[in-house]
Amino acid sequence: MAEDAEQSSSSLSTSEEFEIVGPSESGLNKSEEKLNKKCLDEKNKTAEDESAMASNTNNPVTAEQKVPVKNIRSEKQLKGEPVMDHPLALPIPTTTAQTSDSNTISGSQERNDAAKSPESGTTGGKIVSLSQSSSLQFAETDCSLFPHITYLGCAVINAPRSEIEIQRNMSILNQQASDQAIEITLSVPSHSEGSVILLDSDGSNEIASFLIHCILFCARGRPETPERECFAFACSHGETAETSIFHCHIFKCDSPDTVVKLLQCFAAAFHRIPKFSQGRASSISSEKNIPVGYSVKNTQQVFVFETILDIKEEDLKGNFVSCPREKDFFKFRCNLEKMLTVTISQISTNKELKLLHCFGLLISPGRNLAHSEMQALEGVLMNKVLNGDKTVYHISANWNPADPVFEVLNTPTTRDNQVYLSVAVDLVFAGIDEPTRFVMETKAKIFNSNERFWYFSKKAYHDQFYLRLKELENDSGDRSILYEVVSLENSARKKFPSSLYGQGSDHSLASHDQDTESDNDEPLPSGTGEVSKECSSFELEGWAEVLQKWRLNLKQRPKQLAPLVRRGIPEALRGEVWQLLAGCIDDRQIVDTYKNLISKESSCGSVIQRDINRTFPAHDYFKTIGGIGQESLYKICKAYSVYDPEIGYCQGQSFLAAALLLHIPEEQAFSILVKIMFDYGLRNLFKNGFEELHLCLYQLEKLIEEQIPELHAHFTDLGIEMHMFASQWFLTLFTSKFPLIVVFYILDIFLLDGIDTLFQVALALLMLSRKDLLALDFEGILKYFRVTLPKKYRSENNARELLSSAINIKVKKLKKYAKDYSSLKEQRKYQEDPVSKLQKENSRFQLSNLRLEHENDDLANELINVKTQLGSELKSALEKVESYCKEMSTTKKSLTELEDEKKRLEIELKELCRRELQQAESEISRNNNIISEYKQICSQLNCRLEKEQKVFQDFVNSVKEEVEDCERCSQKLFSSNNAVIKVNSNLTNGSNVDVVDNDRQVRELELELAQTKLALVEAECKNQDLIHQLNNAIAEIQASKNTWLHKTWSSLKDVTKKEGSSAAEAKDST
Repeated sequence: MAEDAEQSSSSLSTSEEFEIVGPSESGLNKSEEKLNKKCLDEKNKTAEDESAMASNTNNPVTAEQKVPVKNIRSEKQLKGEPVMDHPLALPIPTTTAQTSDSNTISGSQERNDAAKSPESGTTGGKIVSLSQSSSLQFAETDCSLFPHITYLGCAVINAPRSEIEIQRNMSILNQQASDQAIEITLSVPSHSEGSVILLDSDGSNEIASFLIHCILFCARGRPETPERECFAFACSHGETAETSIFHCHIFKCDSPDTVVKLLQCFAAAFHRIPKFSQGRASSISSEKNIPVGYSVKNTQQVFVFETILDIKEEDLKGNFVSCPREKDFFKFRCNLEKMLTVTISQISTNKELKLLHCFGLLISPGRNLAHSEMQALEGVLMNKVLNGDKTVYHISANWNPADPVFEVLNTPTTRDNQVYLSVAVDLVFAGIDEPTRFVMETKAKIFNSNERFWYFSKKAYHDQFYLRLKELENDSGDRSILYEVVSLENSARKKFPSSLYGQGSDHSLASHDQDTESDNDEPLPSGTGEVSKECSSFELEGWAEVLQKWRLNLKQRPKQLAPLVRRGIPEALRGEVWQLLAGCIDDRQIVDTYKNLISKESSCGSVIQRDINRTFPAHDYFKTIGGIGQESLYKICKAYSVYDPEIGYCQGQSFLAAALLLHIPEEQAFSILVKIMFDYGLRNLFKNGFEELHLCLYQLEKLIEEQIPELHAHFTDLGIEMHMFASQWFLTLFTSKFPLIVVFYILDIFLLDGIDTLFQVALALLMLSRKDLLALDFEGILKYFRVTLPKKYRSENNARELLSSAINIKVKKLKKYAKDYSSLKEQRKYQEDPVSKLQKENSRFQLSNLRLEHENDDLANELINVKTQLGSELKSALEKVESYCKEMSTTKKSLTELEDEKKRLEIELKELCRRELQQAESEISRNNNIISEYKQICSQLNCRLEKEQKVFQDFVNSVKEEVEDCERCSQKLFSSNNAVIKVNSNLTNGSNVDVVDNDRQVRELELELAQTKLALVEAECKNQDLIHQLNNAIAEIQASKNTWLHKTWSSLKDVTKKEGSSAAEAKDST
């Protein structure tokens, strides 16, 4: 397969000619032998060819597994190179008679036939109108339409250019066609840049499309066989030779002539290069009643541009240096002047669209921004450089991130976070009136200005833009071409047609998942990821119609069900559809049984409880210990362990039950769990010592050996066995390690197709990771399965691509491998000589007997030792019990004495406190009486003094008035007055002495009062100290009851009691 992939990859860049092959009697023509010789190693050509044919004989896919998810662009188309060297359609016989006579036509004749455009409707008289279609709507590019084509299905093949293998698959699918085949309308382009499109029968909806340059080989059925009306083509899917997968798609026409005409259109498409590129894919237009086999034109063109974004920072020398870029984000520092550089070049092969000038370069934090939210930069410069026959434009402008509008882009981010930024460039092209804005969105991680980047990667940001223009009529008279912009899309947002299985990934799984989760060496916790609940109205309408029919007859699945399920059941309908697929809708009996089971006890309760604590820890519903989610999960696991006592509960069942609980109540979840275990046969994996699981692992190993031989050889060399990574996949249905979006998709298909889905998913995982696994050693592979592999499928696109690859893998040989496994066991069982077998059994029994005897002796010795040890331990324990009893009695006695002592001290303390308190109160009362008497005496003296002073003053005043007029009296008065003054002074002195004595007495009383108060405070403090001392003494007594003071006190009391009793006895005796 790898060699075929390398051949297909090289065919896109060389001038090798591919062939559309007519039938031949020998089965192989010269050109096929030539190509197969290049595809297969010459040394092992025969063996590898036989292996490839044998491995794909049983690989056809039914019509339900029709087409891959999406055609991945090849490297050549992504680069926009012309497909001049693409598949060359050599000889195509024009009639059945000619076909039987000759297998090929010369290359020149074919080129001449192909040079005639199908637009004329003749193409050398070969392409004619087969029928009329009343409802056909035509595509944007030239094409030929063929209705009434039956699509039989597809098969995965290893040798895409092997006609034998294609004929074999064609024969098998033609025999299996019956009711599973679907009628389609086939659209074949007229040039090498178009796509082969599968439309529904009325031509109104597109089912799938295949790029012409991805088709490697075409062949038709042999005329003498029932496949004479069939044809097939092989195409590749994958970005590189290592990841390519080859599919063979088989169709059936209404007549052999239609097959010839179809292959002639393929031949024309392989050779013809269009005058104007018509885009990457075809769809249907609104024109009606178009004759089949004719082509229709339009005036639209697609111009492909490649853009390169580089962000530069100013260094210490004043130069601008490119910022490093890791994975999907730039790394730059804040507060440094920066320069944005955008390089634009046209890579499509149609006429060059001249760029006149750059209208502006803009930047802003965020994504999906409106035009008005972008911030324009000043000083935009544009340089034009000629690179051969192409022109490359360099646009640059300085950017100051210190501007407040760029605060988000100038603030350091946290360790695991990045910020989005959008860079836009407005370009003015010749013939387009308005500027065209190209917007590039990326992420950035901002660091401090002094940060140093030790690992420096100058990986720029690349993007491609698809500018679809419509040519307008020029009324001005000049020859210039005017265009109108129809659409502008970049590669990240390119919308591809929907296939039968939904949309796939736009890039390989090797690319980093662009979720917010960061990669590390820790395994992905179970229950990780969020599932989108969005669903288009068209999809809901399809499901509504199917469910309506299904509810009328629950026992029969609608025909339209399988494609819908393989596209993924909408999240809102998943619970109901799961019940319908499992056949347990409205099953009241199992619900009643569940209610009875949860009330019973289970011997596995502790194991279940331990297991549910590590089930889906990343999901909020099961995160809380003892929460509603864990409680419901415990009930389901416990009920099943009681319901199925043969299996009970096995580790891993909780993951499957948890996945069911996220969509339906616990009663219905239990019903589906029972159906999966019994009807789908999952419980068989747990029976008889996992015997069925060993069979599955053997079948998986054989499938890997057949379909991925190089990986099987690598595993064999390293000693990697299937149970090391696949046991958990099978036992838990991939629910324990992978993100929820993958888990739900797998359960969708598992409930639809059964146990074979597990093999398909396992093979798809290994195929998509083949290149990584081949580069790892033993430990690296085990870590890859445990850590890296689940993280690859965190995005919806990668998950869809995984399931799309899985459903296209054929596992038809499982029954054969099961028989081989049984035969191998029987062969190993009966190949041995009976005598040697009996001798071996005898030796085994002797060894077993000897081992048992040794074990018996060991157990007897151990028993004796244990008895001796137990006897000594018992004796020691009895001694300890006796000592503890004595100590306890002594302790009780000490406790009684301490309690008596405590009571006595409490009584003494209370008496002391009462006495001190009474004394303090009496002192206070006496002092208060003295103070009150002193105050009364002082007040009386003051009143008396005031009265005396007033009388004396009145007397003096009256005398002065009487003698004032008499001179003689005045003199006598003055003389007598002096005597009075002297007397008064003597009286005053005497009274002053009394006052001083009173003051002194008052001060003494106040001093005595202060001393009394101080003594009271001291007494209170002493009282508190005594209380504290008493409490401390009590605590110490309780803490150490066996102190020497206590012992002494107790001994004295004992001696006193004894002496008292002896004295009393002596007294009585006397």
